[in-house]
Amino acid sequence: MKIAYLIQTYKNPEQIYRLVHIIKKSSPNSFVLVSHNFAASNLNVELLENLPDVKVVSAIGGRGNFALVQAYLEAIDWLLNNKIEFDWLINITGQDYPTQPLPEIENFLAETTYDGFFDYFNVLSEKCTWGAKDGRDRYFYQYWWSGIEIAKWQRGLLKPLRLFINNIQPWFRIDFSYGLIVGMRSLSTPFNENFLCYGGSYFKTISRNCVQYIHEFCQQHPELIDYYKKTRLPDESFIQTILINSGLFNFYPRNMRYIDWTNSRHGHPAILTIDYYPKLIRDDIYFARKFEIDRDSRILDRLDERIMQTTVQGTCSK
Repeated sequence: MKIAYLIQTYKNPEQIYRLVHIIKKSSPNSFVLVSHNFAASNLNVELLENLPDVKVVSAIGGRGNFALVQAYLEAIDWLLNNKIEFDWLINITGQDYPTQPLPEIENFLAETTYDGFFDYFNVLSEKCTWGAKDGRDRYFYQYWWSGIEIAKWQRGLLKPLRLFINNIQPWFRIDFSYGLIVGMRSLSTPFNENFLCYGGSYFKTISRNCVQYIHEFCQQHPELIDYYKKTRLPDESFIQTILINSGLFNFYPRNMRYIDWTNSRHGHPAILTIDYYPKLIRDDIYFARKFEIDRDSRILDRLDERIMQTTVQGTCSK
């Protein structure tokens, strides 16, 4: 059993180093691929690649657009083209952290009958956690990204205008969450009764067979990539739509991560501190986000103790 960890990063190099080291300590057999946005911050590549089975690649950053998905697809291509051996792929960010020893999830995945673990739902159904209207606005419109940044206070002032424009007619949409973007309802979409639009969290644990399927599907259907490049938040739909519509796999509809979206706005979950520790140590949670080492490093210290103490005990008992 070998897991490949895809870590998408853009800031806090110290926290990235710490994350990679704890993964390799708890799971020496794992492969770690760091996809880093060097335009946002520098990273000591040699320091990481001196560790066994750790590779750093460059990626373009961005929020709300296709950049995150593009980096994910490029990482898949890199893993397969370089013939990296792995049974499962787990994607996290530099602000995620394990919540228990990684051998626990390795044992769990070795025994499961599922092919993947992630949230998913039909974006136009009542099960859509964002609401069907938001699901339609995200993926049934084609957006133009202006590149104009909108400050938080400006978003507040512009909110009445956004609500007015978006609610009085069905053809155009404006959004300020990730800068100024303008959308037009698509006259033609890739979705139909046989190919539904699915959504859910970007964070997933999927088998190698799923990874291979995504790789081949994207090569055969570049038009889907072109369409999603003009949608809003494609990272919360693209992979789900490909995998669920395949009908080939058996998925468990939870990603087994802890994220606190209480009072969240514009896609920013709560920063986890030491006060969250009791919530993070449930048996069915393997990773959590998001952490800020400068805000509270004590929570990472506690998690390190839990991860390594149990890892060492498990190793010694074998």
